[in-house]
Amino acid sequence: MAAQPYKSTPVFDERSLPEAIQNAHNTKDGVWGLLVVLEGAVDLVFHDPARKVHVKPQSPAVIAPQAVHHVELTGPMKMKVEFYREPPMGGAA
Repeated sequence: MAAQPYKSTPVFDERSLPEAIQNAHNTKDGVWGLLVVLEGAVDLVFHDPARKVHVKPQSPAVIAPQAVHHVELTGPMKMKVEFYREPPMGGAA
C-alpha cells in the first residue's frame, strides 16, 4: 500500500506562493515532502548537495527529511506540498 499524506499545503499559484517556500527551508526530522505540480512547472532547488529538479504535473518530487531546499518559479503554475511520515513513492529523492 502506498504511503498516504497526513497533511497538505493549500494549492498555491505563482502569485500566492509564500516567500518562505521561495527561500531556503527544510522539513523536520522524520517528515517527507512531496512537491506536486498541478499546472505549469517549478524548479525545486536542493542546497546540499546542490541540485535542481524541474517539477511538472507528471513528475512530482520527493523531499527527504531535513533536506534544505527552495522553490523557484519558472512561469505560471499551481502546486502544493504533501507531507508524509514515510517515504512517498518509494522515497526516490
